[in-house]
Amino acid sequence: MATSKRVFTLRLSDEVFDKIGTLATRDHRSITNYIEYVLLKHLEDVEREQGPIQVNDAPKEV
Repeated sequence: MATSKRVFTLRLSDEVFDKIGTLATRDHRSITNYIEYVLLKHLEDVEREQGPIQVNDAPKEV
């Protein structure tokens, strides 16, 4: 089943990219999957500490 996800580019130095790659490999994940995992975990932690994040209904950028 296809999913609809937004895609964006990260501008990272080679050093940071390599470090993320090392951590992803340790966790048996792809770099993309590891970055997604870390961001979702961070959002979960913030919401646990501060409550739900309110997202406004402003027009989305295209």
